[in-house]
Amino acid sequence: MAGRGVRLAAWLGERLPLQFLREQAEHKTVPVHRTSVFYFLGGMTLFFFVVQVATGILLMLYYRPSADEAFESVEFIMTTVAFGWLVRSIHSWSANLVIFFALLHLATVYFMKAYRAPREITWVTGCLLFFVLLAFGFSGYLLPWNQLAFFATKVGTDIAGSVPFVGEWLLRFLRGGDRVGGGTLSRFYGWHVAILPAIATLLLGIHLAQVQRQGMSVPPELEGRDAVRSMKFFPDFLLRDLFGWILALGVLAALAALFPWELGEKADPFAPAYANIRPEWYFVFMFETLKLVPGGSIAGIEFEAIPILLFGGVGGLLIAVPFLDRRPARRWPSGFSVAGLLALGYAVGMTAQGYRSWTPVYAVLATGIVLGILRVGTGGRGRA
Repeated sequence: MAGRGVRLAAWLGERLPLQFLREQAEHKTVPVHRTSVFYFLGGMTLFFFVVQVATGILLMLYYRPSADEAFESVEFIMTTVAFGWLVRSIHSWSANLVIFFALLHLATVYFMKAYRAPREITWVTGCLLFFVLLAFGFSGYLLPWNQLAFFATKVGTDIAGSVPFVGEWLLRFLRGGDRVGGGTLSRFYGWHVAILPAIATLLLGIHLAQVQRQGMSVPPELEGRDAVRSMKFFPDFLLRDLFGWILALGVLAALAALFPWELGEKADPFAPAYANIRPEWYFVFMFETLKLVPGGSIAGIEFEAIPILLFGGVGGLLIAVPFLDRRPARRWPSGFSVAGLLALGYAVGMTAQGYRSWTPVYAVLATGIVLGILRVGTGGRGRA
């Protein structure tokens, strides 16, 4: 038996780059400093993305992407398929957690200025991956074909239709017609299970390859120091990463079991929309901003289109940050750090306004996140 194992290893070694991968794992190191804990956010995001893929494949075995059968197929999954309710609940909870950790990862990379040369491609692909995750959330929200998802999608696509010049085309492109209907559901399903996964796989491959090639960055105040400690990626860092994944799996399973995701009522286009309807939490700050905009237009452009264009511009600026922030790291606060904190504070504040539930718990959590990121930006010693 041992001889067969040796022969199999030798056979695979001649055909696959196993020796190269082994050498890379043995020589790769991870810097150790006071903010090294943030290095685990990328791995945590990857873990929840893998959970999304695995549970999504299981749900595809029973789901039927049509307006007549979508709701009933999800209901069948939740009531008849063994552990179907748990798989769907895990899928729904992990969909929110993957965006949450991706947002934290993006923020900490931004404030640690880990986007600087030669890591521009790593940053750009990371931002694009974050936007793809948001598209996953938007497209997947409609698939259960319940009342809440139907009207939330209608509102979301109406907002896209306000974009100047291309709004009407964009509205029909998203809906597959003039109204939200079966064509919209089929279109969203195709994006959710085929187009977006293909884009995400390509971006993720480039992103991980760049991380392996460029290694982990260190805060600006530690650059150029020979005394920065490090640990081996394998097995030291990897074992810590795996431990975090096990804890995350336990938390995810507990959330899915104790707070199962509800299905609601089947979508009825002729029924009245729910009162105080709002999108998922990661779109709430945009939704609340649009609610503050008065009706009317100027030069043929609706007022509602102005914040939409601003949000798009901010997304473009976020991608271009490595090419805009070319100055060496200087004493905090820099313009980019202040702008980032203001944007983060605005998003958190408008989200709290949208939920009308700014409890002390939420206030403490938001303050902790901001102060933690501020500490990353300053390196704990007033530098960024």
